[in-house]
Amino acid sequence: MGLSPRLVMADAKGNVVDEPGLLMVCRRGAQWGLPRPDELIPLPEESELFLLPGRRAVGLDPESGAMEAVDGFAVAAFAAPAHTLSAHPAYVTEEGAPLLPLFAYGAVGFARGRFWVCARKVDDDPRQQFRHIRPGRIERGAEALLRDYPKNRLIRHIIDNCVRRYACPAARNFALGRYEAPLPSARACNARCVGCISARSADSPVAVTPQCRLAFTPTPEELAEVMAVHAGREKATPIYSFGQGCEGDPLTNADLLVESVRLFRGAGDPARWTGHGTVNCNTNASRPEAVARLAEAGLTSLRVSLNSARPELYHRYYRPTDYTFADVAESVRTARRHGVFVALNLLYFPGITDTEAELAALAQFVGENGVSMIEWRNLNIDPEWYRELMTGSSGGVPAEVSGEGAASMGLAAFMKRLRKLCPWLRYGYFNPWLGDRAEIAAPLPGEWRMPAPAGNDGD
Repeated sequence: MGLSPRLVMADAKGNVVDEPGLLMVCRRGAQWGLPRPDELIPLPEESELFLLPGRRAVGLDPESGAMEAVDGFAVAAFAAPAHTLSAHPAYVTEEGAPLLPLFAYGAVGFARGRFWVCARKVDDDPRQQFRHIRPGRIERGAEALLRDYPKNRLIRHIIDNCVRRYACPAARNFALGRYEAPLPSARACNARCVGCISARSADSPVAVTPQCRLAFTPTPEELAEVMAVHAGREKATPIYSFGQGCEGDPLTNADLLVESVRLFRGAGDPARWTGHGTVNCNTNASRPEAVARLAEAGLTSLRVSLNSARPELYHRYYRPTDYTFADVAESVRTARRHGVFVALNLLYFPGITDTEAELAALAQFVGENGVSMIEWRNLNIDPEWYRELMTGSSGGVPAEVSGEGAASMGLAAFMKRLRKLCPWLRYGYFNPWLGDRAEIAAPLPGEWRMPAPAGNDGD
């Protein structure tokens, strides 16, 4: 017997209930309909449910096949890390409804005594699971770091802001001495992202950002010390990452990054490096010359943030101030030529990302530039606002369930077809540990050609 989750809604006090007479409806851009059989999973542990103010939940009457808006508020799921949402909740937005905060909003329903969400687990790495961490262990680790390194301002920033104020998973792992350590370094940014999580531009309708921007610039010595401290505690698979949510883009301060990596690695022949592990940079990849210098200093991997491989959609979201999409592509090619492992931090948005046009553009970008991995992340933004920015339309409410329209192929089919076009691609959610230097299977720039069309594999 197939799974048919019921509509989930909430009252003004936040009480979440299901509606027995209506089925869960999800949305992928302009398409509204029942969840696909392959995209429903039990709501993962450490996920959250959000009440969506000013938005009436919409369900499906199974007898009439018509959509119905109820009096209760719509409810969305924010899936735990390692999961990618494949559909948004369906709702009617009332006049005067506030803009939703910068989170990801997944379609959620209720059946068989539990919540179900439209999502896919894309990574088995447990690095951002904390439910089994003993109470007080993170704080004890934080106190020890502050005690042992009282003069390092960056360590204090990571502890006081990232751990204690924002509960940042990377910062908590640094306090625990495991997995990936954050290296915030840049106060400035050369993009004005619509959904920036650390700084609000003057023309943005976003009232509050989830985080605040780094308020000082650390020294190379402070950054190198953070790397050395983490290397001394995480001895198996240490990762060190520039480019965090509490800063601008790290490549705007390339000299600082190059010097800190050189200090950690030890200048000279890579065979005699003193600092070991995967040095990664999360970036908008706006400056190819900075990427080349970082690679020569000892960078292992580059994670490039991308909402779309189509230049027009990229520019609408990132709003770059001194670079273009062509510079992003050149940075990726530069990294690949220098032996740097390149991952795309793909900000997946159901109904816009999972389309034929995006598949063709993304496969071409991946193949021609030498990308090794896709990290399947969701874009944290009000779904209707983003869709209007990208397409000029927020869409209406259909009277009946839509069929398998041409606009959205779904996350599962999109992933399958992309890998068929680019079979070397690695999929995941987190920055991988690659040792000091990665083994790279991705073709060098100029070596790849788009395969001939073989038809739609479906889901």
